[in-house]
Amino acid sequence: MDRLDSLLDIIDQGEDRYGDRFAFGMRGDDGSAEHWTYRELNRRSRIIAWRLRALGLVSGDRLLVWAPSSPAVPALYFGAMRAGVTTVPLDLRMSSGAIERIVARADARHLVLGTGRDTPDPADARLEHFPSSVAEQLAAEPDATFPADWEAQVNAWRRPGREDLAEVIFTSGTTGEPKGVMLTHGNLIGTMDAAHNLLPEQEHRAVSLLPISHLLEQVALIFYAMSVGAHVLYVRSRSPRVIFESIRDHQTTSLVLVPQIMDLFWSAIEAEVARQGKLATFNRLRLIARRLPYPARRRLFAQVHRQFGGSLNLIVSAAAFLPPSLQQAWEDLGVVVMQGYGATECGVASATNQRDHGLGTVGRTIPPVQVTLADDGEILVCGPTLFSGYWRDPATSAGSFTPDGWYRTGDIGRHDASGHLVLMGRKKDIIVLPNGLNVYPEDVENALRTAGIRDAVVVEPRPGRIEAVVLAPGAPLLPQPGEPADATRAPEIDDPVRVRSEIEAALRAANRTLAVHQRVSSWRLWPDADFPRTHTFKVQRDRVRAWAAIDEPLPVREERHPPTSRGER
Repeated sequence: MDRLDSLLDIIDQGEDRYGDRFAFGMRGDDGSAEHWTYRELNRRSRIIAWRLRALGLVSGDRLLVWAPSSPAVPALYFGAMRAGVTTVPLDLRMSSGAIERIVARADARHLVLGTGRDTPDPADARLEHFPSSVAEQLAAEPDATFPADWEAQVNAWRRPGREDLAEVIFTSGTTGEPKGVMLTHGNLIGTMDAAHNLLPEQEHRAVSLLPISHLLEQVALIFYAMSVGAHVLYVRSRSPRVIFESIRDHQTTSLVLVPQIMDLFWSAIEAEVARQGKLATFNRLRLIARRLPYPARRRLFAQVHRQFGGSLNLIVSAAAFLPPSLQQAWEDLGVVVMQGYGATECGVASATNQRDHGLGTVGRTIPPVQVTLADDGEILVCGPTLFSGYWRDPATSAGSFTPDGWYRTGDIGRHDASGHLVLMGRKKDIIVLPNGLNVYPEDVENALRTAGIRDAVVVEPRPGRIEAVVLAPGAPLLPQPGEPADATRAPEIDDPVRVRSEIEAALRAANRTLAVHQRVSSWRLWPDADFPRTHTFKVQRDRVRAWAAIDEPLPVREERHPPTSRGER
């Protein structure tokens, strides 16, 4: 990859190298599809840039982007860069209250929406009178208002440099004032450089399933993807059938997912195997596969891989804790699972790679990024990917750095004997028992997962009492269009006695692997199909803890052994 002076170099170099190769496509609910080439994408970015300037936007203005994924949205990002405008992505899953607070804080001048049934209604966030446009209309063919030399004029505009602000990504502001992470072109280029050092050189065909407002999605499936000539397909549906058909028909090689979606896909695979009555055989083959090279694993599970198009070989996971058992499950099928660790504020701080992707770690630090641990185990990050601060919030910005300039992540970690970083949880979530011992919820939750609990949140509603809030079977594949981030539907349990027995057996099995102070003493079933989550799919632990403080839980009963003689009880 040539040196990049700004992110605009990605789209220009992409046109030069890949020309008429497809860059981005979109599939609708009805199976319809459209695809834009690298050449067309660059042309559309210039059209958008001209129209943004025609709307009166000038260099430094903020542009709100509240649109579902489509080829027009990456073109919009690059068009804004050409116009010198800073984008402010808004997640479709954010609450209307969070959107209102972000809009007020960003001091933006214009809003861009999308098309289709999953496009938000501005009135929900009191934005019905806010100046707005539609991404697809901004990207439409030039009309009579364009002068003959419009394209030459756009090409002559000042290009941004590495030091220029590219976007401001806000937190949801669910529990307080949203914080706007300021990211320059240089920050994002540094994160993309890390992706080049990590990801294997291969033909990448990907189906995009994460919101385009996520930094992970932008870096992996816009900036990096374009730099290697990838073909990315957007799916405007949350129908499981349409999603799996899209992955299959696209002959997908690579997926960028959060652990929650990896888990839902895996559950769908297991459910189909169980429906065919082959679960025992499937699990025996998984044990055999672990001793085989990855191509042989894929051949062993060829029938499963046909459902994914036959080419899937890589999953990149980030943004939340990845249970080792879930990673192992996918790798049994011959899919390499790479896990990254970082934050919007610092990009990729540590990651595994194609040759070194052991379970339970997030790999090694990626130079020139630096990672160190504070005395209390907090992970500190420094390097060129580091954000410059929070938007118009100098006090919060100053508190996020150590006196010598390291970013305080708020995560606790340790290095194993091989130098890999192991995450131990959020600093604010550590449970400190009355006897002074620490319990890291993720450690206990992983033990529960390994023992057969699909998902759980470990809480301490009363001092010294470790409880598990367990997710019931039956979660939907993905949130449906228009649902807020915490929307849930109550699961239907056909046999409550059996489910309770299975959960208690798994809890006892997990407790046998845990230290005494970590063991779960009681449990309760979460009443909905999924935990409340942020727009980045992370569990809202505060809400789970508040709920767990209300009702009495069920005790983890000791296993009862059958009597050994007639009179024994």
